[in-house]
Amino acid sequence: MPSLNDIRSTYLDYFKSKEHAVVDSSPLVPRNDPTLMFTNAGMVQFKNVFTGVEKRDYSRATTSQKCVRAGGKHNDLDNVGYTARHHTFFEMLGNFSFGDYFKEEAIPFAWDLLTKDFGINKDKLLVTVYHTDDEAANIWKKYAGLSDERIIRIPTDDNFWSMGATGPCGPCTEIFYDHGDHVWGGPPGSPEEDGDRFIEIWNLVFMQFDQQEDGSRVNLPKPSIDTGMGLERIAALLQGSHDNYDTDLFKYLIEASASVTGQAPYGDKNVHHRVIADHLRSTSFLIADGVMPSNEGRGYVLRRIMRRAMRHAHLLGAKDPVMHQLVPALVSQMGGAYPELSQGQAMIQETLKLEEERFRQTLDRGLKLLDNELADLPEGAELPGEAAFKLYDTYGFPLDLTQDALREKGRTVSVEGFDKAMENQKAMARAAWAGSGETADAAIWFELADAHGSTEFLGYDTEVAEGQVLAIVADGAAEKSAANGAKVQIVLNQTPFYAESGGQVGDTGFLKTDTGRAKITDTRKSGELFVHSATVTEGEVAVGQGAELEVDHARRSAIRANHSATHLLHEALRGRLGDHVAQRGSLNADDRLRFDFSHGKALEAEDLECINAEVNAYIRQNTPVDTRIMTPDDARALGAQALFGEKYGDEVRVVSMGLAKGSGKGLSGNTYSLELCGGTHVARTGDIGAFVLLSDGASSAGVRRIEALTGEGALEYIREQGQYLGEITGMLKAQPAQVSGRVKALLDERKSLQNEVAQLRRELAMAGAGDAAETRDVNGVTFLAQVVSGVSGKDLPDLVTQYKSQVKSGAVLLIADVGGKAAVAAGVTDDLSDKLSAVALVQAAVAELGGKGGGGRPTLAQGGGKDASNAQAAIDAAEAVIGG
Repeated sequence: MPSLNDIRSTYLDYFKSKEHAVVDSSPLVPRNDPTLMFTNAGMVQFKNVFTGVEKRDYSRATTSQKCVRAGGKHNDLDNVGYTARHHTFFEMLGNFSFGDYFKEEAIPFAWDLLTKDFGINKDKLLVTVYHTDDEAANIWKKYAGLSDERIIRIPTDDNFWSMGATGPCGPCTEIFYDHGDHVWGGPPGSPEEDGDRFIEIWNLVFMQFDQQEDGSRVNLPKPSIDTGMGLERIAALLQGSHDNYDTDLFKYLIEASASVTGQAPYGDKNVHHRVIADHLRSTSFLIADGVMPSNEGRGYVLRRIMRRAMRHAHLLGAKDPVMHQLVPALVSQMGGAYPELSQGQAMIQETLKLEEERFRQTLDRGLKLLDNELADLPEGAELPGEAAFKLYDTYGFPLDLTQDALREKGRTVSVEGFDKAMENQKAMARAAWAGSGETADAAIWFELADAHGSTEFLGYDTEVAEGQVLAIVADGAAEKSAANGAKVQIVLNQTPFYAESGGQVGDTGFLKTDTGRAKITDTRKSGELFVHSATVTEGEVAVGQGAELEVDHARRSAIRANHSATHLLHEALRGRLGDHVAQRGSLNADDRLRFDFSHGKALEAEDLECINAEVNAYIRQNTPVDTRIMTPDDARALGAQALFGEKYGDEVRVVSMGLAKGSGKGLSGNTYSLELCGGTHVARTGDIGAFVLLSDGASSAGVRRIEALTGEGALEYIREQGQYLGEITGMLKAQPAQVSGRVKALLDERKSLQNEVAQLRRELAMAGAGDAAETRDVNGVTFLAQVVSGVSGKDLPDLVTQYKSQVKSGAVLLIADVGGKAAVAAGVTDDLSDKLSAVALVQAAVAELGGKGGGGRPTLAQGGGKDASNAQAAIDAAEAVIGG
């Protein structure tokens, strides 16, 4: 009996032998189809190839595509565990032709694989075709030998596929397996077609038309093939079962669930194990592809799936978290085909454990509330929507989880009442927002968030994606479109653009639709919305359009390098200066980084040198930069540092980098830097390139600021410094190692010469003044006043002191003409300082020279003015002070 892994390999190997490229499964988060919440079919990753937008180096492909259907239009969640073939996660086997082969080869490929390689009895197979597709019917007759009775013509859309209202479309042919008349049900198209006797196992889509806006169809120049066969469904058939859960993979997972819960795998507990087994797959693969549980978008769907599984584990009597314990079993079965499971195993387990711990804290209280509400209702009455909303709002119970709990009690819930209660809460929140004093245009962002929910951020994993334009805002008002030259703000359902937060600046880049192009100049957050500031540069961009989104890669790379270097810098500062160092602000831009931290004094040159060297040492380690999800409390318990300005919810991203030389932090005990951070980072520390610490200065009281460069900016700075050093060594005719000593000697010599020049100026001034310096008796006080030249303001005090020694007892006033401005100094001998102040003399003189104030001691004071030409008036004013 072939295992599920054997069947997958056989399928892919078969089409590889038919010259098909074996293409890896794309992620569960679509990058090229903004209309989808999750990848739900094998053709999703080839959508642009089918439409001709994208070219690849192959025209035939085969895949085993991982798919999730648990939200939006494709939602199988409520049926999972209770039916034989519903899953939230499944694998879709597919083969594709992009304008290469068509029906004549696609039908034989399918028939031969099923009847020869898989050995299915051809008498058990029948097919459907679109009622006008005589070509497909004839091929089935000719190649497979099927009679008319086993080729059922279907006139409905069940056998006609289209990509949308317009575009590629075409008829389908489906292959069914007949489980025999002991199973109730009729063939497709019959009144009993919903029974389980005839099960569809493969669907072949023939893309041969292009649907026009007027409803007409024209032939495609290159018809293509898109097929899909559910791996779980064909595995059940090949393993002799009518139930997908009775296959080797699910049996293994169900038995693992039974082992950790201590409950028998089959019997009346089986449905619980089935839910756990299915949901283990979907949650693990979603986490591996970067989806994290949250209250919005994809994260909310993930949380719903997780909590549904956890509740069934609770019903099995599990007292402690169990979902994370099942991950190794899943990895052992599927990790070979999907290595992302093995690579992400630690994060998957941590995320599941964290969510289950949080959920268990509220589960019992929520279920008690549910029981209390039911106790007050008549037997069989439905639960009021207000009560279900209270469970949602207070305990985080999604509506479907409440419905699932009620189903076991034979009860239902008023969905209409739930929706009404939800809308009432939104209206109250909207009213509170309007009265909170926010800016005038804030209301529009609330309305958009209310209408569309939060923006899904894809930028941790990609810089190129597709999104759907949900809103265009210009001057605070919503617009349907924006034409060339318009400056607008654009909201999309999902984006790879990082919105400014945590010190990291917003991304820039480009947006392109079928009708226009825009340059994204900034990205910021408004609540849970990512708002893209944009200038339309070509054509027109309209609401509802699909958009190709591309982040400026070079700029993002530089920002990432600076952000990761900031983490290393933070830790180096703590190691060098002490644990009191804590972030007080940061800027991570593309051209530099700035880091503010608590520290009371300037850093010594040796400190700066050691910190710079340590950061570069950890860059050269080139170790991986890892991200994990946990609670803030758990993160801090491991030694993680919280970043200034970040707001943390129930879950945080914990970024670790570097291998500590001594005792470190984290789960492994050897992590160098461990911080709570929602920003984007390099994959390895070596991607930072280089680090140059430029400066340390005061930012505010008790806060220092470091500025630094990384990557190409750091290298360019080093090149410039080398160039400057080369010029200096050339001028000094010295080796680089001799420059410091040579410059010091020159500075010492310059200082000595400056002192000599100053002394000579003073002597010259004294000699020049000499006999010209007249003294006069003013009210019994000897007063010497003189205008001097050739000296600076700082020379005047020494000259005043020398003149004071000459007059023995009296007052001195000197005014120097310094480039048209005046410097003033005055002195009073000690014996007169109790009745006459040099300060008063200076202030009087300065007022006549166009200045203000002046100050010093009673025996020596200084001041200055704007106009030296009025020196005589200044002398007269000082004399008047002496004369009283």
